[in-house]
Amino acid sequence: DAYYGIQTVRASENFPISGLHAPADLVTATVLIKRAAALANIELGRLDAHVGEAIIKATDEIVNGALRDQFIVDVYQAGAGTSHNMNTNEVLANRAGELLGGAKGEYRLVHPNDHVNMGQSTNDVFPSATRVALLLGQPALVDAARALAASLHQKAGEFASVLKVGRTHLQDAVPMTLGQEFSGYAACIERGPDDVERAAEQLKEMNLGATAVGTGLNAGDEFSRRTVSHLGESINVDLVPAANRFRVTQSMGDVLAYSGAMRRLAIELGKIASDLRLLSMGPRAGLSEIALPAVQPGSSIMPGKVNPSVPEMVNQVCFQVVGCDTTVCMAAEAGQLELNVMMPVIAWNTLHASTILRNAMRTLTERTVDGITADEARARELLERSTALATALSPYLGYEKTAEIAKESVATGKPIRQIVLERRLIEAKELDRILSVEEMTRPGIAGDKR
Repeated sequence: DAYYGIQTVRASENFPISGLHAPADLVTATVLIKRAAALANIELGRLDAHVGEAIIKATDEIVNGALRDQFIVDVYQAGAGTSHNMNTNEVLANRAGELLGGAKGEYRLVHPNDHVNMGQSTNDVFPSATRVALLLGQPALVDAARALAASLHQKAGEFASVLKVGRTHLQDAVPMTLGQEFSGYAACIERGPDDVERAAEQLKEMNLGATAVGTGLNAGDEFSRRTVSHLGESINVDLVPAANRFRVTQSMGDVLAYSGAMRRLAIELGKIASDLRLLSMGPRAGLSEIALPAVQPGSSIMPGKVNPSVPEMVNQVCFQVVGCDTTVCMAAEAGQLELNVMMPVIAWNTLHASTILRNAMRTLTERTVDGITADEARARELLERSTALATALSPYLGYEKTAEIAKESVATGKPIRQIVLERRLIEAKELDRILSVEEMTRPGIAGDKR
């Protein structure tokens, strides 16, 4: 009853490691490569058209969701992904043979190696499948990041007039608006999808036709050109044959670059998630300048407690993405000579990172950022209690005298304005202009009429 064959069974028995199997996009990418190769081989007169058409029909079934339970090889498997490649070859050969009237396991009509794998090696199929799988998920990743940035921009506009104290080193800093703070978050996230798109350009180079070491033995340049062209048409992406097949066969550097772009996005995202947790801490004993939407009870023992549950999840996802990237980095360096045999763990980690990162951003947008509200009164209260307002006096009184005033304010609890007036350093009307918090949120010297 199985569509896989003996090589798949051996791999399953040899590697009972994680229970994790090939991600859906990797399976799709691999069968699309087999489809493209079959088309090229038919056109070149190397593959009987009836056999090739049966292989193509079998690939189409799998792309549309059939036989997915037949891809049973563990993520942690023999190097380079030979087990995954043969799992695919066997499933397609058995299904194509069945379509031609044969029985599963015969390989008389369609053979896994001779027909399905014609003109290919694991060493060009697996890296190409990894690249295609990442390209399949890239639009959703980019869309999720841009949707989050747009939501943050929306909040920046909503909070444009909400005055608050800025914070550096977790200590009071000069005034700003909550809108300015959120505009920074939006701009940080905006850089992420730009990086991902640039890195994705490198993934469009395919080493199909390189076969074992890059020489193209048993394939040829025309096979390579046609296969890459058909593959690009199937995913609607402009793929190109690798400028240097030896580079793309030896190195997973392009995938590493893509992983690095996701890591940068995850770092920016994680920092924002942490900030949302800090700004919403409370509701009575913390900052509580913003309120996050309540999505679930926060405690099994404290009634009424609400936690920043979604940002907490996002932080965990970001840690995992960084961990995936570290694995990819180590595995990319561990290739030897003409091949990187660590490709299976590279593929799984990059695809896993892409999936959880886009899902986390989408969830953060819809279940948190879209519903954030500001507590303007609380933000103003904390601002007016801050001694950092004294910073605006430095151009008028000098750093040292201003520092004395700030220290006295901390020690006595007196407002900055009161101390300056008691010392008769600046007249009241001018002082009001200088200590205008609205002016402090704009470039220039506060109170300077020029």
